[in-house]
Parts: sequence; C-alpha cells; structure tokens
Amino acid sequence: MSADPHDAQLRQQLRAEVRAALAALSPWQHVLRTTAPDRRLWRVLTTEMGLADLALPERLGGAGASLRESAVVLEELGRTVAAVPYLTGAVVAGQTLLAAGADELLAQQADTGRYAVLAVPIDMPPGAAAGSGVQVQPSAAGGLLSGRVPAVADAAEADLLLVAAADALWLVTADAPGLTRTALVCLDQTRPLADLVFSGTPAQRLATGAAATVAVQRGLLAGAALLSAEQVGLAQWCLETTVEHLRTRHQFGRPLGSYQALRHRLADLWVEITQARAVSAYAVGAMADADPQSEPGRELRLAAALAQAYCAPVAVQAAQECVQLHGGLGFTWEHPAHLYLKRARTDAVAFGTADRHRATVADLADLAPA
Repeated sequence: MSADPHDAQLRQQLRAEVRAALAALSPWQHVLRTTAPDRRLWRVLTTEMGLADLALPERLGGAGASLRESAVVLEELGRTVAAVPYLTGAVVAGQTLLAAGADELLAQQADTGRYAVLAVPIDMPPGAAAGSGVQVQPSAAGGLLSGRVPAVADAAEADLLLVAAADALWLVTADAPGLTRTALVCLDQTRPLADLVFSGTPAQRLATGAAATVAVQRGLLAGAALLSAEQVGLAQWCLETTVEHLRTRHQFGRPLGSYQALRHRLADLWVEITQARAVSAYAVGAMADADPQSEPGRELRLAAALAQAYCAPVAVQAAQECVQLHGGLGFTWEHPAHLYLKRARTDAVAFGTADRHRATVADLADLAPA
C-alpha cells in the first residue's frame, strides 16, 4: 500500500467528491425507489468525473492513477449500494482488456459511458477455467460463438461482452446477431444478472493462448480484490447507521445504546470492519503493484483470496446486525437495511464463496488440513 502522504491526500479528496456526487444523485431513497441500473449516475461518474478510467494509463485516455483510487470509488459505492456497473465494467473488464493488450479498444471506450463486462458466471472464482460453455467456429472475420453463459452480472445492458472460449478471448458487441440476453430475477436488483446465449454470434479475437488466460485471470483477481473495498464501505455504512439509531432510539426511558449487550455487539463489529479494511487494502495494493500482463503470482492470488475469505462474511454480519438492531423498523421495505443485506449476500458469492477462498488460502499458504 502506498504510504505517500500526497497520494493519501488525493484519495481523501477523491473520496469527498464521490461521496458528494452520490449523496446528490443516488441517496438510498432513490435506490429504494428504482433498484434498476442507474444510467444517469453512470454517465456522471464516467463522462463527467472520469472515474471509470482511473486505473488506465494516460496514453489510453485514462487518469494514470491506480487501482487504489478505484478502490476508493468502490468503497463509496458500497456505502450507497448504487446501481452502477463500476466493479464489473470499470474494474474487471478494464483490467481484462488492459492485460490483453487491447489498447485501441480501451482508448475508444475512455470517458464515453460505454462499458464492457467479462462474460463469466457471477460465482466464478479466480483460477477457475472460463469459457467451457461456449464453442467457437472459425470465420473469415474471427469466429462464431455458440453456447450459454449463465448469471453474468451487469450483462443485460452492457455495450460489449468479453467472452473466454477455445483458448482465446473474444469481443462481442451488444447488437451482434445471434446474441440473446435474458434478465434474471435475482436477490439484489441493484446488481442485475442475465443469462447469455450465443447462436452463431460473430466475435472478434482479442487475445489467444497464455495471453488470453492471463487477461481473464487478471480480471477475476481484480474483481475479487476490489470487491472487498465495496464490502468494507457497505459494512461501514451499516455500522454507522446502527450506532446512530441506537443513540437516538429510546426504550423504557433509556436510549438503546445504553444497553451493554448491544454496545458489545457493535464494538465487536467495529473490530471486524477495521481488520477487514486492512485486509482489503493489502489485496488492493498487491493488485495495483502487479504487472497487468504477467501471470499473477502467488502473493497476489493469496491476497485476493484472503480478502474475500475475510471481508465477505464481515459485510454479511454488518448487514444482519443492521437489520436486527433496528428492530421492527429494520424489517420494513421503507428502511434501506434490506438493500444492504441483499448486496452483502450477493457479494458473498461473487467471485467464489468465502469457503472456496479459504481453501485457496490454505493451498497457497501450504496449510495442511487438521
């Protein structure tokens, strides 16, 4: 993690700007009313604020910052459960294209509001083989794809799809013939899922062989590592909101926060979130410092797995405590607590479950089973 105080100050300024924009354009009342993907907010974040291209080099039209700055944005998005495809579009797809050397495509997409998604199931962990459900028939222009990819996050409205198949990475446009996108009924409507079906769909080859494998793994690792920042932001909002409720809500003539048992629960949660923030920062820093076009090393894979093994359960715990400690109010549709619980539960399976990541940590750390 960068220790430069100037960098830290810039991140604080970025955090303040993003938080102000989200407070104005996507308060929880707005999210609660719509829950659908917010294209207006996405345009502001991308075309006006340039946040989608933070981690891209300046030569490609990006800001020349790093994934550490992207993590700041994701933490603030987690605090509002905003319905924008930042994780999938800006981080996962952006890092996949960067690793694949698709410089021209990245330059074309910079600050346009258009976004791509990596066509993998939401629960696919780093290290898993992608593209097993898609076959490729060679054609003069590249290839024709056939097959199905289930439960792809933010794919229903994506402008471009990145598909791993036949030892290559392929680009499919949203209007390509033979492409069918079916929206699914899902728990978290702010991060919608869609099934993708390819029926002789024309595709352009972006990378092949080892380069394609490295690109997909880079994207999945970036997703797992930076998802932890979103989970930290979500958990922090739940803690702050619950503390404020217990301070102001009275029962039997006393504020709820005066009861020691409740205070202990929140103190324990504060410790968990503080540790999760440190674990997330380590994973994001490892991701930011790694060469995007080199095969991910052991330390990077360990950091990403550790982040999800720890941060996912903490986010779920924080959201559950938020619902429970708000009492009957927390169970109503009119209170936003359920939005955070739904996002936390969905995040807990994204890029693999905590159990899957704990097994990865054990394997990479050479920990023998008891």
